[in-house]
Amino acid sequence: MAISAPAYAQGGGEGALEEIIVTGSRVARDGYDTPTPVTVIGEAEIEAAAPTNIADFVNDLPSVSSSSTRQTGNASISSGAAGINSINLRSLGSNRTLVLLDGRRTVGSTADGTADVNTFPQGLIKSVEIVTGGASAAYGSDAVSGVVNFILDKRFEGLKASVEGGETTYGDDPRWRATASAGLAFADDRGHLVLNGEIVRSEGIYGVPRDWNDNGWYMVQNPAYVAGNGQPDYLVTPNAGPQLMTPGGIITGTSAAAATAALRGTYFGLNGTVNRLAYGVSRSNADPDMIGGDWRLTRVNDSQSLLADERRGGLFGRVSFDVTDNVTIFGEGSWNRDASVGWGGLQRNEGGVSIRIDNAFLPAAVRQTALANGVNPTTGTLTIGTSNVDLGPQVGNRVTDNWREVERYVIGAEGSVAAFGADWKWDVSAQRGVTHTHEEVGTTNNARLALAQDAIFAPAGNAAGVAAGTIICRSQLTAPNNGCVPFNRLGVGVNSPAAVAYVMGFPYREQRFQQDVIGANVSTNIENPWLAPIGIAFGAEHRTEKVSGVVPPDFQGGWFTGNFLPTFGKYDVTEGYLEVLATAFKGMEVNGAVRLTDYSTSGLVKTWKVGATYSPIEDVKLRITRSRDIRAPNLAELFQAGQRRTNTVIDPFAGNIPVQFLENTTGNRDLKPEKADSLGLGVVYQPSFLPGLGFSVDYYKIDIADAIGTVSVDQIVNSCFTGNQNFCAALTRQPNANGVLVITDVANQPFNFAQVNTRGLDFEASYRTPLDTLVSSWTGNLVLRAIATHYISLKSDNGIDPVTERAGQNAGGTPDWLYRLTATYTTDKLTAQLTGRGISSGVYNTAYVECASACPASSAFARTINDNHIAGAFYVDAYLAYKFETSGYRGEAYFNVSNLANKDPAIVAQGPSGPGHINPTTDSGLYESLGRIFRVGVRLSLN
Repeated sequence: MAISAPAYAQGGGEGALEEIIVTGSRVARDGYDTPTPVTVIGEAEIEAAAPTNIADFVNDLPSVSSSSTRQTGNASISSGAAGINSINLRSLGSNRTLVLLDGRRTVGSTADGTADVNTFPQGLIKSVEIVTGGASAAYGSDAVSGVVNFILDKRFEGLKASVEGGETTYGDDPRWRATASAGLAFADDRGHLVLNGEIVRSEGIYGVPRDWNDNGWYMVQNPAYVAGNGQPDYLVTPNAGPQLMTPGGIITGTSAAAATAALRGTYFGLNGTVNRLAYGVSRSNADPDMIGGDWRLTRVNDSQSLLADERRGGLFGRVSFDVTDNVTIFGEGSWNRDASVGWGGLQRNEGGVSIRIDNAFLPAAVRQTALANGVNPTTGTLTIGTSNVDLGPQVGNRVTDNWREVERYVIGAEGSVAAFGADWKWDVSAQRGVTHTHEEVGTTNNARLALAQDAIFAPAGNAAGVAAGTIICRSQLTAPNNGCVPFNRLGVGVNSPAAVAYVMGFPYREQRFQQDVIGANVSTNIENPWLAPIGIAFGAEHRTEKVSGVVPPDFQGGWFTGNFLPTFGKYDVTEGYLEVLATAFKGMEVNGAVRLTDYSTSGLVKTWKVGATYSPIEDVKLRITRSRDIRAPNLAELFQAGQRRTNTVIDPFAGNIPVQFLENTTGNRDLKPEKADSLGLGVVYQPSFLPGLGFSVDYYKIDIADAIGTVSVDQIVNSCFTGNQNFCAALTRQPNANGVLVITDVANQPFNFAQVNTRGLDFEASYRTPLDTLVSSWTGNLVLRAIATHYISLKSDNGIDPVTERAGQNAGGTPDWLYRLTATYTTDKLTAQLTGRGISSGVYNTAYVECASACPASSAFARTINDNHIAGAFYVDAYLAYKFETSGYRGEAYFNVSNLANKDPAIVAQGPSGPGHINPTTDSGLYESLGRIFRVGVRLSLN
C-alpha cells in the first residue's frame, strides 16, 4: 500500500487531528515522504476494529494475503504452526516478511522463523508501520516483500485497562480479553516504568456447524470423462462425498473378484449393523468421490475446527533511566504463553484397511457371503475404508494441542552527542529471545492398531489362558502378555474406552528456539548552507539463531500422523549498513542504503537500495525505488531432521487410485540466500486547494531468483510417472493389501531452484477534515479512507513444470483485487465507523480450462473443468464508541459488529485428492467463515 499523506491518529478534542511522523527508513526526518510506500495504522483504527489479536486486523489489509491464522492452521500438525498468527505481505510467504517489535527482530515461534504476533503486548501497541517494498538494506534479511513494525507506547503514563467479550451470531466461540497497562515516572522524571498484562480466552468452534458447509460441494473427477470425448475432466458439484470410506467402515474389495462384486458397498453402522451403501456415480470404483447416493452418510468435512480455541496470556515490563541529559539506559522483559487446541480433521483410511476373513468382529452373514464367493477361509481378506469415528474426537479428529512460551529480554542505552557540527543520535542494545514449544497430536499407533484389529475367537487351550470363544488379539496366541486389546474396525459405537486407549497415543515434540542479537545504530541530520539537511544512518548487528528439540524415541515413528523428529542447528550472522538521505536539488530528494551481511552457513552477501522522490509541482510527488534484497534459509530449511505427515495422493502407477503415504521433508545445509530485485514506482497527489485530501498509486515488481522451495508431492509423482528419473528416487513403492504396488513414502527437500515474480498496484485515497470547515454548524471530524491492492501477477517457475500463475486464484493464491473502505466520524464523546472489506471474484486455477462440452485435451497442468469460478465477497463492519467519565477515570464503552450482514463465505470446493475431504468448503484464510461476530467492551484510563 501507498501512503498518500502523513498518517493521522484520530482522537483528542473535537477537531483535533494529530500527525504521526512516518519514515519507513533508518533516517528519521520530520515530514519526509519516503520513496518506499509506507502505511501506518494508528491506535484509533486498531481500537475501532476491536480485534482479539492485532494480527487479525493487519491481515485484513489489502497488501496482506494468505497469512497463517487460527482458522487456517488446524491441519498444520507436524510443522507446529497450528495456532500461529503470522503476516504475509504480497502473498509471498510469511518468511519473506520481516516482522519487528519496536524496530527489533523477535525470536521465531516455529523452526522456519515465523514471528507469532500473539506474543506481542497487544495493550501497548500504539501503531503499526507497514513498509510495502524491499527493505533488506535498511532492516536486514527477510524483508523481501516488506516490513511490519509494531510500535509500543514506551512513554505511557497513568493507568488504563480494557475488558471485552463477544461471540458469533450463532452463539459459539464465546471469547473475552482483558488487558491492563500502567506507566509512571520516578526520580524527578529521570526514570520511567511501563507494565502491561493481558489474558485472552476463546472457546473455538469444533466442527463446521454452518449451513454453507452442508451441501456436499467437492471438486471431483467427472464420471463421464474419457480422454477425447469432449467432457470436462473435473466437476465442481454439490451432493458429492467420499465413496471409499464410511464412519464405521465399508467393504471396498476382497481377495476374490466374485466376493468383491457381492460385498462391495457393505458398510457397518451403529452397533455394527450391516447396511448397503447407495452409491452415486463416479469415474470408477477406485475413485475417491461419488456424486449423489448416500453422500451425506460419507461426508467428513465437518471434522475440522472451524476455529481453534485460544488460551493466551502475557506480561511485559520496561524501565528506563536518564543517566545524563543525553544518555538513557533501559531494559525490557516479556513473557507470553499461547496455547491452542483444535481438530485437524478425521483420521481417514480410504479403502486401505485389511481385515482377515476369520476376524471375530466380522458378522457371520458377511463372512459366509465372502466364503461362498471364493475367499480363502484361511488366508482370505476383506479391504475396508473408514473415517474411524469410533476412535472418538481425541484421536479420530486428530486433535492438535500446541503451546508456546516466548521470553524476550532487552538491555540497552540510547542518547545523543554533538560532534562535527551535528547532533548524533545513537543506540546500543543486546537482546535474547527464547521460545519453548510443545506440539502434540492425538493419533493411532500403527503397530498397535494392526495387532488390535486382527481379532479372533480364542481357540481351546490357548496360551492367553482365556475361555474358548473369547475375543482376543491373534498376537496373544504367541505373546499372551503383550497387553493387546481387540479393536473393532466394523461399526460405530462398538469399542470400549480400553480398546481406544490401547491403539491411541499422543506423540509430541518439544523444541527450543533461541535468538541472540547485539546491535548499534547511529543517525544524524547534517546541516549545510546549500540544501536541506543530509540524513545519515549507519549501524552493525550480530545475530545467532539456534534450534534444539526433544522427542521421546517412541514418538519418532510408527504413528498415523505426527512422527515428530527433533531438529538441531545453529548459524551466525554479522552485518553492517549505511543509509544516506540527501536533497539533490529543490524538489528532489534521494535515499540510498547498502548492507553487507556475512552468514556462517553461506558466506557474504550484499543488499542495497536506491530511491528518490521528486515534486515537479507543490501538489505532486513522484517516487521510485530500486533494491536488491535477500532471504536467508531459516533453521527448518537448513537443519530440519524430518517433518513427516500422512497424506493422500492419486497414484498414476496404480491406475489412478488414491493411496495414503508418508511425506518426509528434511533440511538442506547447502542452501544459499534467495535474491530479490525490486522496483517501485509511485505518484502522490495532495491538492493544496483541499487540505486533508490525498491520493497515491504505486506499482511494485519483485523478482526472486534462487527461491527456496520444495516441489509438491503431486509434482514429484507426476514428473516421475512421465519419465523424469530425477524424481523417482524420492518415491518408495510397496505392495498394498491386494498386492498392488503403490506409493507409500515420498521424500522431499528444499532447494534453491525456483523463480518467483510478482507485480501489482497499490492505491490509497484519504480525506480528513473537521466538519466545521465544510459547514460551520457541523461538529466533529470526518475521516474517509480507501486502500486497495491489485495483484497483477504472482508467478512461480520451478524449472520443471509449466509456470504457475496464482494471481486471480481465490484458492491457493490471491484474488486480483483486495480493498478496504472506512468512514469514521468522531466528536469529543462519540466515535462511529463503518468499514467495507472487498474481495474480487476469481478462479480455482488460472491454468484450468472451463468448458461444458467440446473440451480440449486435459492434462495434469491444464485440467478442463465445468466451473472454474469462485465468487467474490464484500463485508461490512460497524463500530460505535462513547466516552464517559466516572470517579476520576475516563472511560469508553464500545460495540463492534464484524460481517454485519452475516454474509456466508464463497463456496470453494475441495479435492479431488489430498486432504480435500476433511476441509470446510471455503477458504477460511480469505473469506469470513464464522459469520457475524459481536464484541462489546469498555476501556478505562487514568492519566
